[in-house]
Amino acid sequence: MDLLNTLVDKGLRCEPPTREEALALLATTDDELLDVVAAAGKVRRRWFGRRVKLNYLVNLKSGLCPEDCSYCSQRLGSKADVLTYTWLKPDEAADAAHAGVAGGAKRVCLVASGRGPTDRDVERVAATIAAIKDKNEDVEICACLGFLSERQAERLREAGAHAYNHNLNTSEQTYADICTTHGFDDRVDTVRKAKHAGLSACSGLIAGMGESDADLVDVIFALRELDVDSVPVNFLIPFEGTPLSGQWHLTPQHCLRILALARFVCPDVEVRLSGGREIHLRSLQPLALHIVNSIFLGDYLTSEGQAGKTDLEMIADAGFEVEEAGATTLPEHRTDATAIPGAPHTRGSTGSTAEPTSRADLVAVRRRGAGTDLPPNA
Repeated sequence: MDLLNTLVDKGLRCEPPTREEALALLATTDDELLDVVAAAGKVRRRWFGRRVKLNYLVNLKSGLCPEDCSYCSQRLGSKADVLTYTWLKPDEAADAAHAGVAGGAKRVCLVASGRGPTDRDVERVAATIAAIKDKNEDVEICACLGFLSERQAERLREAGAHAYNHNLNTSEQTYADICTTHGFDDRVDTVRKAKHAGLSACSGLIAGMGESDADLVDVIFALRELDVDSVPVNFLIPFEGTPLSGQWHLTPQHCLRILALARFVCPDVEVRLSGGREIHLRSLQPLALHIVNSIFLGDYLTSEGQAGKTDLEMIADAGFEVEEAGATTLPEHRTDATAIPGAPHTRGSTGSTAEPTSRADLVAVRRRGAGTDLPPNA
């Protein structure tokens, strides 16, 4: 296809597609699906080789959020059956993080429900970062705490955080359809504050909320304009007890096209396969590895993920390799501003000899707290 050849050529030069090309990509047929995956794979391999970065979520505080985001099981008024608890102690969070790192995770994402942290909350997170770094000095820490002030963003960077996550979720035009307690501009503002403080910006989207293809194109182009380093692509998990319960708009094939769109618009950026992959991509998950270069290992915030051992087997079986702790994820031209505080600057390899299957004895990733005293997903 001329379209795919054009997208590949642009991706190899780090040039974005036009809006018309992006919409045409999402409109390709299922007969063309493998061609789309192969084209996106060329761009993925150019910038990231065959490495897959593993990430692990630690839910520091769960439930009882005052915001009304309609997709979220922790939202104001949610009747979803999820665990609620206040802040984990630093040593509890460090124990949870260590389980993910033992399973191969290179980044630990510290998440707390709520509109945004108080200064005292930020100090709690700073103590948690210190506890995690004490056990795993080189691990990347990404915080996701809601809206930040400039000083709070600076404090997280000083504490050793590498990145900050704050998703745009959907297009500016349709944002009010999924949330009324804050706006799209509020989210953009927090991403910019995190970048200004020297944190690597992580921001993505949720597909499957009833948005149009035009909305998907708009939000992914907005992420490119913000120049984020990591784009998590989530697929809606329609929790019972939330306004979006029962909404199933996605097919596995369209999920792959959405991932390809993210890769072509943000060719040299970490594209992460995130929440909902198991229930929407199902048996096509291995194909997604030809497009993305990053996944979550184990559970999500309030939902159970695929077993860590299964993830590692899937990566190995598909011919990919787990990105090792010493490698730099992003291409060299993007790494200067995103180095981990205190860590050596190491250029990433595209030909690691790591064998994920050899880590089978390390896959101690808990699933919903089984066998521990910690809350599920904590």
